[in-house]
Amino acid sequence: MSLNEQGERLGGDDRPAGASVVIIGGGVTGLSTAFWLADAGVDVLVLERGVAGWEASGRNGGGCTHPQSPLFNEEQRLWPMMDQILGYPTEFQPKRIRMALTPQQFELYSRSVRNSQQQGFEVDALDAKEVRDLVPLAGDTVYAGHLYHFGGHANPHRTVQAYAWALADRGGRLRQHVAVTGFTTAGDRVTGVQTDKGTFSCDHVLIAAGPQTGRLAGLLDVAIPLRTARAEMIVTEPLPLMPIGGTDGAGLYGRQTLRGNLAYGGGPHEWVETEEMPTANRPSTPLAGNIAQRVAQLFPKAAHAKVIRSWAGIIENTPDGRPVLDQPEPWANLTVATMSGVGFGLSPATGRALMQLIMHGRCDFADLSTLRLDRFADLEPDWDALQGWLPRAVAAV
Repeated sequence: MSLNEQGERLGGDDRPAGASVVIIGGGVTGLSTAFWLADAGVDVLVLERGVAGWEASGRNGGGCTHPQSPLFNEEQRLWPMMDQILGYPTEFQPKRIRMALTPQQFELYSRSVRNSQQQGFEVDALDAKEVRDLVPLAGDTVYAGHLYHFGGHANPHRTVQAYAWALADRGGRLRQHVAVTGFTTAGDRVTGVQTDKGTFSCDHVLIAAGPQTGRLAGLLDVAIPLRTARAEMIVTEPLPLMPIGGTDGAGLYGRQTLRGNLAYGGGPHEWVETEEMPTANRPSTPLAGNIAQRVAQLFPKAAHAKVIRSWAGIIENTPDGRPVLDQPEPWANLTVATMSGVGFGLSPATGRALMQLIMHGRCDFADLSTLRLDRFADLEPDWDALQGWLPRAVAAV
């Protein structure tokens, strides 16, 4: 059953009504934060302009392994417990394998391994035969790999459903098809969120609206350097299940579903000129064919599999590729969050961190100082052009 079909359960009342905390964005970050707030007894309302989780939050690689993040330890602590915590299945599966097709790839991935090991997490180096034993769809092209005895993957759509339904169970509200148009303010406080369905009063606002986060924050004169890019994924017909479904490498990310489908994506990004892009269908590009070819190279024994569907969506990116979790001045009751493409896997920890920021002004389990906006204080005005992050039409001018 879809989230849209659960409208009444998730908040079908059309009357504008405020909340102690209003969250803009019904993606995985907004829903996770709302869940943790509601679980703590806070009156919380999520506003989503479309259907919750209908963008990248519900259609991504499903990976839950981010050793580069200050939220990594909490991510690893929470994921194995999320089905029990939420009361609904996320289809989380533990462990992960990263395959390398060349010595250069193996050395590149070894940097992440060393980072994980320094934090106390176990990783085994695998030779080519050991990889093939654990990944039967791999072939003779594999050079080596790593087995992560942590991390894993989950089903993005199931996880979004689980957050939303657990939120409803705890008295939280989710309003779908509500577009935010502005804010009302008084002094250093945001007093209301203006929408096409009326104005919702609030004591605190969290903007966690994916590619729209920068535009919405800008309405409050908060500058968040973001550029949006099209990301794509393909899904194959079902194949025999591998011992460890969370397998990636060669620049690809993804997983094998419990049904056996291979669901994979992976650059290069196509930079687009939009935070205003509507939620209408976004056709896949020829990049889907590139992804399919690379999946066949990673899994030669799956090269015969048919691609049964694909997805193209928009993901926001910060200049350094790291999230922003902050409470920017001069506002006394505003929090902003943008995850720069790693929102799904970190969502249990991110939501809990944002809950603590909103309720207490600090996070007690992770140092979030490196995720503040002030790290961009000296950013070059043309940082996007310097990194080549411009749409073709703009770059050609």
